[in-house]
Amino acid sequence: MLSSAVSRGKVRSLLSLSRRLSTNQPGSPDGTQHPLPETSAPLPHSEPEPRQRWRPKKDPSECSIFLFPGQGSQFVGMGRGLLKYPNVKEMFTVAHKVLGYDLLSLCLEGPEEELMKTVHCQPAVFVTSLAAVERLNQENPKAIETCVAAAGFSVGEFAALVFSGAMNYAEALYAVKVRAEAMQKASELVPSGMLSVIGRPQAQYKYACLQAKKHCSSLGMEEPVCSVANYLFPDGRVIAGHQKALDFLQQNSRNLHFMRTKPLPVSGAFHTELMQSATEPLREVLRQVEIRRPEISVYSNVDGKRYMNETQIRKQLVKQLVSPVKWEQTLHEIFERTQGTKFPHTYELGPGKQLGSTLQKCNRKAFTNYTHVEVTAYED
Repeated sequence: MLSSAVSRGKVRSLLSLSRRLSTNQPGSPDGTQHPLPETSAPLPHSEPEPRQRWRPKKDPSECSIFLFPGQGSQFVGMGRGLLKYPNVKEMFTVAHKVLGYDLLSLCLEGPEEELMKTVHCQPAVFVTSLAAVERLNQENPKAIETCVAAAGFSVGEFAALVFSGAMNYAEALYAVKVRAEAMQKASELVPSGMLSVIGRPQAQYKYACLQAKKHCSSLGMEEPVCSVANYLFPDGRVIAGHQKALDFLQQNSRNLHFMRTKPLPVSGAFHTELMQSATEPLREVLRQVEIRRPEISVYSNVDGKRYMNETQIRKQLVKQLVSPVKWEQTLHEIFERTQGTKFPHTYELGPGKQLGSTLQKCNRKAFTNYTHVEVTAYED
């Protein structure tokens, strides 16, 4: 049966590598070699899984779709209760070796200010989300077997690609580490940030950004940046850029027809051109990792479309850093169907329920089949 074969392939590609890496690094018979690969050295990889390129038409209500959250969803205590599921301890053991610090301890105990840092929270969300896959696989294996599509928000896209069999767990985690470090470094170059905005129907977000940039120019700032960084749901946006531009938007929110503005607890203007300096380190590490064609549909943040090949994945993951996350468009692409067609089961795997909230605002009918897979222990 195709779905079972694909499922087994995905679980193997995610976890057999973990098991091997946790005991023995490639090229080090005794397992004592330092696990972090140098950027000039090839990264460890496993054999690609066999793929079937044709699949029969399925009843949507018998299928599942996975959504993986991004930065901002993290909280101290996430992962508690997941360690009892198969392979999760090994995943955190591998993470310790790849990252060089105890990610599990940081997730469970904090301190919060350390977990919130870009360099830490991106790997934390990535690993915890894939640990949630293990929980779902234990409690509802059919959801894993019948998964036909996945999407992830920003760093969540790496988790989606690992689940799809396109990337290996340890390699993807190393790429996330490099990405997070490069984004942290870029965010420290200038005072910048991100602003969550809910607007009235007449709000014009690009016009608002233009006005903010004009204001910054009038203050003598050269090449001010202010643009939509996330398309979340109808009238829900995140705008990012120089801090002075965001201050202008908040001070003039009523004139710009914004109902609510809220600064996000992040260190920089992600998904704007202020992240340009982070693109080369990510591009370099993605040249080294093995990337395969996904075994299920995986959707890109850059354009909301399905990835078609390995080259496209490498290109779009880099472009994602300086391009807006088109999440609303992605949800429409995944869930749009003709009247009367059934909807698949949707699972959000990872900390927080923000993606479920955006799904509810974009497609209420699809949301009726939504489930959040908890990353903490259920109450007894």
